[in-house]
Amino acid sequence: MVPSMSAWIWRRTIQTLKTRLAPVKRNLCTCNGAPGAMCDAETIFALSSGHGRCGVAVVRVSGPASSTALRSMAGITHDLPPPRKALLRSITEPYSKEVLDRGLIIWFPGPHSFTGEDSAEFHVHGGPAVITAVLQALGSLPGMRPADAGEFTQRAFYAGKLGLTEVEGLGDLIHAETEAQRRQALRQMSGELGHLYQDWSHKLKRCLAHVEAFIDFSEDELIEDGVLNQVDRSVCDLQAEIERHLNDERRGERLRSGVQVVIAGATNAGKSSLLNTLCQRPAAIVSPIAGTTRDIVETSLDIGGFPILLSDTAGLRDSPDLVEREGVRRARERVEQADLTLVVVDATQLPPDAQQVPAYLQDQLRSVLPAKEHSGTEFPSERCLLVLNKTDLVPEEQMQELERELSRSPGLPPLCQISCQTNAGMQAFLAALHGSVKALCGDPLSGAPSLTQARHRAHLQQCIAALAQYQRYRDTDLALAAEGVRLSLTSLGRITGRVGAEEILDIIFKDFCIGK
Repeated sequence: MVPSMSAWIWRRTIQTLKTRLAPVKRNLCTCNGAPGAMCDAETIFALSSGHGRCGVAVVRVSGPASSTALRSMAGITHDLPPPRKALLRSITEPYSKEVLDRGLIIWFPGPHSFTGEDSAEFHVHGGPAVITAVLQALGSLPGMRPADAGEFTQRAFYAGKLGLTEVEGLGDLIHAETEAQRRQALRQMSGELGHLYQDWSHKLKRCLAHVEAFIDFSEDELIEDGVLNQVDRSVCDLQAEIERHLNDERRGERLRSGVQVVIAGATNAGKSSLLNTLCQRPAAIVSPIAGTTRDIVETSLDIGGFPILLSDTAGLRDSPDLVEREGVRRARERVEQADLTLVVVDATQLPPDAQQVPAYLQDQLRSVLPAKEHSGTEFPSERCLLVLNKTDLVPEEQMQELERELSRSPGLPPLCQISCQTNAGMQAFLAALHGSVKALCGDPLSGAPSLTQARHRAHLQQCIAALAQYQRYRDTDLALAAEGVRLSLTSLGRITGRVGAEEILDIIFKDFCIGK
């Protein structure tokens, strides 16, 4: 802030900002003296450890009646157990006192709990009958009801235990299927992404305070010269920083949802065989009849810790068959959407003269890849792998001569020679595939935290547009310029949940499982 500005001016300015940037208001209550928990007369409960038979199941309870549940079902007549200490107790039906199971109970008094409310956990044996009996017993207590999907995390958010980006990171961690996804989600859940956006919000609040103060008090000559110039520099620097964050080629989003890898090429090149070899099961029908694959065949794979969605497509050719033509159309559409295309070529169809092979391969690539992705002779190495299949049917001398010729032919994407029949060359191909996928996703642990959600991108783009409004009106209408800064701050707030996020909360929380 400007050092010479008197305290009363800043109090007035801050009051103006608070009025214009009022956050979403929630009704809060105090649970056993713990401020910040959601005011809800009902206490919620759910199975938090997942469904199905297991050794131990965890039933979670949160809300003002959590202590009642412990007293009623764990035979506690005096003081509650020490916080966060597991005790072995007989768990009984609250009215008949029939023993349901013998297990552990844990007491989490608010605000030092996941939700910020009084909470309890019952660790019981994981048989369906035991779990059902415990849940029915909890439901019989007054003021208790089953939790909605994501309601525990929703209460943690409203209690200030988690920011919105941390909530999304927790959701991603629950759904993570690969090591790289786990690392990215854990980093976001730890608050790194939220801290980055909060830092930008603080900078924007500072800029907005300066502009508002200039509007309100510049005529009184209480504002130092150069205040708006300082705002100009801050807005320009922040706009550049957000644009760099956006220009990440969707690495974080790609890692979160999976890399779209498409197998494409002419008929009978061995595309379906490659799909079956990679997923190690007969996912696609393989036959010597050209045009066997008509529709898209998809499977999810973990390639060295990175998730991919692998699609086998119809062979690309002109056909009088209406069904096959539709399959070819879908195949080309999927290639257009692909993050990485595996162009499969039948090695037995190569020209006998090795010098003609590079031109032949270029023709194959041009027939598969969209025209926007190549210049005709130069092909993108980061978005395409050239796979030469059926090498077991080609004499070794011919393959060696081919390798020598291709080493002198620039412009081709990385080439992998494989045989789906004998698995020859598969290790080298998997290494190349892993390298390409890793380059598309990046390292989730290095550099600045990645942009992981499409809604983050949309709000950041709105933030950039609002900052452009400040620059557009800065010299002509300072009130409209200030509104641009305010709108950019609101856009950031919609990411973190600090400003006007009410309409997006239900969408986020409903994706959680029951009990989380």
